[in-house]
Amino acid sequence: MLVIVCYNVNTEDRAGRRRLRRVAKVCESTGQRVQKSVFECQVTLAQMEDLERRLLAEVDLKTDCLRLYRMADSRGCEVREFGKFKATDFEDPLVL
Repeated sequence: MLVIVCYNVNTEDRAGRRRLRRVAKVCESTGQRVQKSVFECQVTLAQMEDLERRLLAEVDLKTDCLRLYRMADSRGCEVREFGKFKATDFEDPLVL
């Protein structure tokens, strides 16, 4: 399934800037960055639950915002992309 992860971390203090880096690292380990605080992750249900658990361990729910959008069937999900960055299509063959 495709999961979109969006976050907004309060970076007014040093701890917030540290949380921002840690949240980004968790997301980078699972998906690809499509905007500064938005990641697309192609995961199983178990991987999504693990991702959610790891992200919740990093954010401060009093000051930060975390949103996970679960797209259970990627065939029914349409993504329109504009601008310079082109995301990797996980459904196509990957050539190295």
